[in-house]
Amino acid sequence: MSGKLAGKVAIITGATSGIGKATALLFAEEGAQVVITGRRVELGQRVESEIRQKGVRGVFVQADHSQAGDCSRVVERTLSEFGRVDILFNNAGIVTKGTAETTSDKVWNDTISINITAVWRMCKLVIPVMRAQGGGVIVNNGSDWSVVAGKNAFPYVMSKGAVGLMTKAMALDHARENIRVNAVCPGDTFVDRWLERGYFEASDPVSLEEAIKESSAYIPMGRFGKPEEIAKAVLFLASDDSSFMTGHLLLVDGGNTAQ
Repeated sequence: MSGKLAGKVAIITGATSGIGKATALLFAEEGAQVVITGRRVELGQRVESEIRQKGVRGVFVQADHSQAGDCSRVVERTLSEFGRVDILFNNAGIVTKGTAETTSDKVWNDTISINITAVWRMCKLVIPVMRAQGGGVIVNNGSDWSVVAGKNAFPYVMSKGAVGLMTKAMALDHARENIRVNAVCPGDTFVDRWLERGYFEASDPVSLEEAIKESSAYIPMGRFGKPEEIAKAVLFLASDDSSFMTGHLLLVDGGNTAQ
């Protein structure tokens, strides 16, 4: 295989849909062997098949990244299949809402577990592997709310802010080991599960298309991002195109944080 990631082995967490899936397929097109994770077996197996159709090996590992054992199992399976880890994209995460006052202990703990602890844990597991093989790349999925705050999203904003500084701290600690650590920071990105969860309740005479357009009017570019657009930014950070970048938070938000 030729491509920007030819010969590389990548782990992408939370890759059964949305940004994770789009990134997995793009990585495969660029020549990477890809290990994907997620909770939903049927979707995971479907993405695994799509990866293999691009001429590279794809492996799906069912995993709940709030569980330490599942994180370890993902890395162990990757090493048993491929013998190395060149790229880790920490994409798995949850969106939670509320203020500091209204956030329950469960929401707080769930948000920390998936959005912060799982990121740290996966990095902790792959860093020794990358060091031993001479280097590697970690890309964390942050948010435009890694650099600015938003209303009624306290636990999520808190967690993505932590991802931003975690990225910078790890970048400094491992820069001399040829391990680059950056974060992609998407703005609101349209994914299928928004429709599944009824984020847009369009009714006559307002069409679903109009409801989506109205909902994204606050973005300077006038629309939500696409998973494939975020995937291209992740590819940039994961490839040698960004070889002199580490500790960077790359905003892909349609201009939202420029306001």
